Amino acid sequence: MTGPGEWTAAHAVEHLRMPTAHSHKYSRGVIGLRTGSTAYPGAAVLTVEGAARAGAGMVRWLGAPDVARLVLQRRPEAVTAEGRVDAWAVGSGTDPADRAPEETDRLRALLAGDAPVVADAGALDLVAGAAAPLVVTPHAGEFARLRAALGLDREGDGIDAVAETAAALGGVVLRKGADTLVATPGGWTTTVRAGTPWLATAGTGDVLTGVLGALVAAGAATGRLGVEDLGPLAASAAWLHGTAGRLAARGGPVTALDVAERLPAAFASAHARDGIDADHGRA
Repeated sequence: MTGPGEWTAAHAVEHLRMPTAHSHKYSRGVIGLRTGSTAYPGAAVLTVEGAARAGAGMVRWLGAPDVARLVLQRRPEAVTAEGRVDAWAVGSGTDPADRAPEETDRLRALLAGDAPVVADAGALDLVAGAAAPLVVTPHAGEFARLRAALGLDREGDGIDAVAETAAALGGVVLRKGADTLVATPGGWTTTVRAGTPWLATAGTGDVLTGVLGALVAAGAATGRLGVEDLGPLAASAAWLHGTAGRLAARGGPVTALDVAERLPAAFASAHARDGIDADHGRA
């Protein structure tokens, strides 16, 4: 089973849900985030921002009170109390070496649960053997460490290595890079080239985690998602994030918040009949 060689707006639009007159915040999906830390509080803000601007019905962030205050300063509509969650995004802006035992227990419980989980950065050391429908989002160094943890050659790279890693993990792998590579454990693969080299800056990966979490939560709100369903959602999140990066850059430097702020325009461009050329305006 193989996917399209390159994931485009025409593919992404099939997975970017538009609200209807009957939609409400719960039908649009509740994303739960355990991201950021006192050492890296910005990651919490950026994942929340990415999820909110990618169309989540509700963003629920859980963590340290000092970090929660920063989240609410930026996004006062975020919820910082326990409650319903359709999908989780975890690990961005955290360090396993500094993780408290009780947080490790919480993350293991999520990875053993039924709700889909997007795992990034500081949660990647816990993903082997996860029972939940899973997407991991490693960059190059994290990808090599993940392969080693799964007993694979850590030097492997490219789409075949991503597919091999997904099969060994039993989850979807979104390997971040100039070309973003996505594979499911069943062998579905695709490449996303929507981005720009200007996305190689701190915090943009945190925004991507929020975007992906929002799309997965939206899908999970309509019914149970299997792991193979997560591959197209991961590719669509990467396309949306990359397109937002191009819209923000216009040939010059961007920050992570710049990218997040262009997500609604990227979303609209996928649904526009004539599309938007991210470098030159409307096609």
